[in-house]
Amino acid sequence: MAAVSRVPASPSDSPFQTERHSRDEAPQYVLPLVVRIERNAPPARTDALETAARAVLLLLGDERAVGDGEWAAVVRDWEDARIRKVVRRARGAEWRRAEALPGITVTGKSAEVRVFPPVPLDGWPRDLAKLQVSGTELDDPEPPAGADRARPVLWLNPDLDMSAGKAMAQAGHGAQLAWWALSAEQRTAWREAGFPLTVRTADPADWARLTGGALPVVRDAGFTEIAPGSCTVVADHPALR
Repeated sequence: MAAVSRVPASPSDSPFQTERHSRDEAPQYVLPLVVRIERNAPPARTDALETAARAVLLLLGDERAVGDGEWAAVVRDWEDARIRKVVRRARGAEWRRAEALPGITVTGKSAEVRVFPPVPLDGWPRDLAKLQVSGTELDDPEPPAGADRARPVLWLNPDLDMSAGKAMAQAGHGAQLAWWALSAEQRTAWREAGFPLTVRTADPADWARLTGGALPVVRDAGFTEIAPGSCTVVADHPALR
């Protein structure tokens, strides 16, 4: 079944805007993501960011999340309010308990991320609520290669210092904005290709150009780590250039 997500009619209707909006009056939901961080085998930072972004896309494109699917109602409620994502970490038995809950596990080169259907902001499942948000400090063993602009690139703001968990959520926001901006045919092509994408930190000299064009831009609401209204990610999909 083709996925159909509702796109904000204008920037003033964006679920990421910082000003108070009617979206704030709706019941608030959050999209949980859990990254597996074993003590002796943590994932590489960039791979974790890319895996989280793909996890969000896989949920949006899943037949359970659209139409009459079993997750469709909560996804619609989530989209009608603020688009919140929270990344928590798990290892060992914690990870096994998380995997037992309904969701989708996505595996990257070194990272494993499980995404779950949205839950009420104050109604997390017990086994997810117990997981820690802090402790997602990850590094890249080697500097990532340059971005392949033949595939979608999620550009991170070079002036912001974000934890890996925060950056994973922001990469997920950027992927979601790109998904919303594409036509149904373009979404299908991206999904059938396996949602290829890269996440890279933009060159400071390019950031003004990236944020000043027509590409989707994530402006964070400022709930954690960074100031409200900060531009965090530019979603640079080839079909949107």
